[in-house]
Amino acid sequence: MAGSVFDVVRKRRSIRAYKEQEIPKDLIEKLLTATFFSPSSRNRRPWHFVMVTDKAMIQKLSQVTHSSSSFASGAPLMIAVCADSNIAGRWIEDSSIATTITQLMVTELGLGSCWIQVRDNIHKEGQTAEEYVRELLRIPPSIRVLNLVAIGYPGEEKSPHHDSEYMPDRVHWEVF
Repeated sequence: MAGSVFDVVRKRRSIRAYKEQEIPKDLIEKLLTATFFSPSSRNRRPWHFVMVTDKAMIQKLSQVTHSSSSFASGAPLMIAVCADSNIAGRWIEDSSIATTITQLMVTELGLGSCWIQVRDNIHKEGQTAEEYVRELLRIPPSIRVLNLVAIGYPGEEKSPHHDSEYMPDRVHWEVF
């Protein structure tokens, strides 16, 4: 495991290539447990996570956008991050936090991941990405889809983030 939170944040990168290696169920359970530790507005916990391991379905999900999501076809696990917008007005923020916690835990477990935006994205003319995912995964109309997360053992290496990425000119103390 990676270690401190700072080390995990530094190491987390968007991984778009995956080894053909199944993720053990115990790691998936650990990942889900950590995800449910995510904070949410007023502790409403509006999330729903559709876990997809079927290769044919992952292939279809990887076509959610015109070209920027095709890399995900090689992932052994895809998570559709969803939320009940009727119980949480801040479902976008809540689901974004849960996705971030998921991606940090993925890194901690020695896996790699990449966020694929669904909400406010287009699948093809006449159909949104959200409609496409909802149809494929039989998600009820009351449940919104924020994103997909492709997960697997990294098939590529990326350097950790470096302190030089800190941009002090973007930090404003007391006032802008």
